[in-house]
Amino acid sequence: MKNHHLTKQAIEHKKAKQHAKGKEGLMWWQVSLIGIGSIIGAGFFLGTGLSIQLAGPSVLIGYLIAGVTTYFVFSALAEMSVNDPESGSFRAYAKKAFGHSMGFVAGWMYWLSGILIMSSEIVALSTFSQFWFPNVPLWIFSVVFAALGFGINLFGVKNFGKIESLFAVVKLSTLVAFIVFVALFLFGIVSPAESRVMTQTGISEFFPNGVRGLWSAMIFIFFSFGGIAVVGVASAELKNKKDIPKAGTLLLLILVSVYVAGLFFVLYMVDWSVINESESPFVTSLSAFAIPYLDSVFNAVIMSAAFSTMVGALFSITHIMVSLAEDGDAPHKLKRKNERGVALRSLFLTAIGVGVSILFLFLLPDTMYEYVTTSAGVMLILNWAIILVSHLKLQKTYKGNADSFHTFGYPFTSYLGIFLIGVAITGALLRETERIGLFISLGMIVVIFVCYRFVGDGSGD
Repeated sequence: MKNHHLTKQAIEHKKAKQHAKGKEGLMWWQVSLIGIGSIIGAGFFLGTGLSIQLAGPSVLIGYLIAGVTTYFVFSALAEMSVNDPESGSFRAYAKKAFGHSMGFVAGWMYWLSGILIMSSEIVALSTFSQFWFPNVPLWIFSVVFAALGFGINLFGVKNFGKIESLFAVVKLSTLVAFIVFVALFLFGIVSPAESRVMTQTGISEFFPNGVRGLWSAMIFIFFSFGGIAVVGVASAELKNKKDIPKAGTLLLLILVSVYVAGLFFVLYMVDWSVINESESPFVTSLSAFAIPYLDSVFNAVIMSAAFSTMVGALFSITHIMVSLAEDGDAPHKLKRKNERGVALRSLFLTAIGVGVSILFLFLLPDTMYEYVTTSAGVMLILNWAIILVSHLKLQKTYKGNADSFHTFGYPFTSYLGIFLIGVAITGALLRETERIGLFISLGMIVVIFVCYRFVGDGSGD
C-alpha cells in the first residue's frame, strides 16, 4: 500500500500507450513489475537487520509465513477490485461493507501509516549515510533527505510511475547481484578477509532466541511486504482478468524466493549475532570481503532504492489527503492544486507530520527506528485486516459472476490471514520498544475515531 497513487499513475501511463495501439489493459507481467517496485524498500534492506537480531536464522520461516499471508490479502483485494472496481480502493470497500465511519477511519489510517513509512525510509537513508559519515548526527541527514523529497514533489515531477518501474529493476537487480556474488563465494572464487564465515554454528542454531524471538520479529517481517495492496488495485486493469492468479503468484514467488535466498546467504556468510539495525545486513556481510568499495557500491544502490520509495511514499500520501478532502473526509481546502498539479496544502500538512517524526528522531535517536517501524507495520497490516474483513462481507455478492476472478480457498484464507495478522501484532507486545510503537499506533486509531465523532457525516467543512 505504500505507493497506491504512484502505482495508479503507472497503470494509466501503460494503459494510454496500449490504448494507442488498440490494446487497452496491462499484461500480467507488468502488474508483477509494478508490485516489485512498490514493495521492495528500506523495510527489507534495513529492517531485516532488526528482524535477524530478534529471530536469528528463524527469520527465514517468518518470511515464508508473511509471504503466504500477503498472498491472501492480495487475492481478497484483487477479487473486490475486479468484480467491483472502485477509485477509492480498499477504503471504498470498507465503506461499502461497514459504513462511512470505517471508510473514514481506513483512509486516515492509510495516511498516517504513509507518514510513518516515509519517516522510516528517511531514518533508513540517514542510517545508510552514516556508513560513510559515522560522526554526522542522524537528524541532519533526515532533514536533508526530507528536503530533497519535498523539493522533488514541489516541482510536480511527472510520470512517477515510470521512475518507480525503473527503480523496481534496480532493487531486484541489486538482490540478484548479491545472490550471484554469494554463488562466487560458494564456488571459492571470492573469499572473506575476516573470520566471520558460518561454519558449525549460526544456521544450525535456528531458534537462538526461541519462538518468542521469531514472534516479536514478525511485525518487521510483515513490513517488508507492505506494498502488496497496490497490486490488487492494478489487477483491475489487467487485459485478461483470468491472469490475476498468475500475476500475483509470480510476484510473490519472486519476492519470497529473493528475500529468503538473500537472507539465507547473509546468514551463511556472517554470524547472525554480528548483524544489527544500525547497518544493512547485506552491507555487513559484504564488508567481510577484501574487495575495494564493494560494500560502498552496494550501500549506494540500496540508498537509491530507499530514496525512490521515500519520494513515492510522499507523492502517495499527499494524494491520499487530496482524495480524503474530495470525499468530504478532510477539509475541502486540502484538495486544491496549483498550476503544476501540486496540492500545496496537503503537501504542507504532510510536511508537518514528517517534521514531527524527525523531531522525535532527534530526541530519541537510539529507539526511533523501532518505534516508527513498529507503528507503521501495525497500521499497515491493520489495513490488511480491513481488506480481509471487507472481503468476507462483500464476497457473497460476487458469486453470480462466474467468469470473473474468485479467491481460492475462501473463506478459509481470509480467516487464516486475519489470524496471522493478529499473531504478528500481538508479537509486538513482547518487547518494550515494540510495545511503545504498538501503543502509538493504537493511540492514533483512537484519535481518528474521536475525530470522526466530531466530523459526523464527513462533511469536512
